[in-house]
Amino acid sequence: MLVRTLAEITDGPNDVRGDGWRARRHFVRSDGLGFSMSETTVEAGREMQLWYKHHQEACFVIEGSADLTERDTGAVHRIGPGDAYAPGNDRHSVRVLEPLRLVCVFNPALTGQETHDADGSYLPAAD
Repeated sequence: MLVRTLAEITDGPNDVRGDGWRARRHFVRSDGLGFSMSETTVEAGREMQLWYKHHQEACFVIEGSADLTERDTGAVHRIGPGDAYAPGNDRHSVRVLEPLRLVCVFNPALTGQETHDADGSYLPAAD
């Protein structure tokens, strides 16, 4: 059984930060689960352009609110506590209205050290 506390992750190698966001990665590729799981927080007022073209992502909102925009269609979805979303490989924007706290799952699993590249994606998973 794998059990990881937030205290074990905080300020360690799987506590990854970017411009206005932080991902504490509880489970990563080396755990052998076939997916990774993170607690992600994003500051209010941030807008992120994302495109997970090499991964599938599913997120569950714990706290906060944001507008998700499907960049190819312009459709906007307001999300808040209790909501979940999975963008597939669609290019999307996240505009954070209130500080956001999410649980995010990725497949294939993240190594734990990824940050967003110029187009908002992560590199493909290495075999």
